[in-house]
Amino acid sequence: MRVLAIGDIHGGLKALIQVLNKMEVKDEDTLIFMGDYVDGWSESAQVVQFLMELSKKINCVFIKGNHDVWCEEWLRDGEVNMTWYIHGGKETMESYTGFTKEEKKAHLTFFENLKMYHLDDKNRLFLHAGFTSMHGVEKEVFQTTLYFDRTLWEMALTMDKRIERDSELYPNRLKHYTEIFIGHTPTTNFKCDVPMHAVNIWNIDTGAAFKGKLTGIDVDTKEFWQSDNLPSLYPDEMGRNKF
Repeated sequence: MRVLAIGDIHGGLKALIQVLNKMEVKDEDTLIFMGDYVDGWSESAQVVQFLMELSKKINCVFIKGNHDVWCEEWLRDGEVNMTWYIHGGKETMESYTGFTKEEKKAHLTFFENLKMYHLDDKNRLFLHAGFTSMHGVEKEVFQTTLYFDRTLWEMALTMDKRIERDSELYPNRLKHYTEIFIGHTPTTNFKCDVPMHAVNIWNIDTGAAFKGKLTGIDVDTKEFWQSDNLPSLYPDEMGRNKF
């Protein structure tokens, strides 16, 4: 049985199908999705529908991303967060054209049931963005931090590699878990289109919302698979490359 983590999809259903096919997913595998299923390319509602169907056949863990929160609010009460609208919400709303009231209600339930984080039996932590509590993710005061924080990744990137784990200078945040897997901050921001590793953190958001690829990774072996660049899969669209 493999444990496979998949980065931020952002409405790119074609990329998701490519990655799943390349990974040759088996019935006994576990798929961990890192959040941000919507906002960007034109198939956000279709991604959610696909994932709901997939979870009936394969063991899936779905983590909540910040874009999922905005979509959940819109599905629940029609609230259109303007930041969301600008950064992919418009395309997500349009993707729901033709979906029935009952189907939208089912999608709302999907979003409501997303996990804030996942901790597996090997003490590996999976969450969308990061956390700030020195006592670990379970002690995070503000839950929104789990899908918005970038300081965890920034700290890992800039950390002096000479600091030993038993040093007083070693960040307590990193001591609680054997490994931490995140999305949220595209590796393409750092001119890298593959998963990045810093200290014990793996960032697998490889910029699918923009000009990058969608990535799936075997969390044990670190073998990874990628889709084509998203603009090539949606040549008539901008994704989130508007600014």
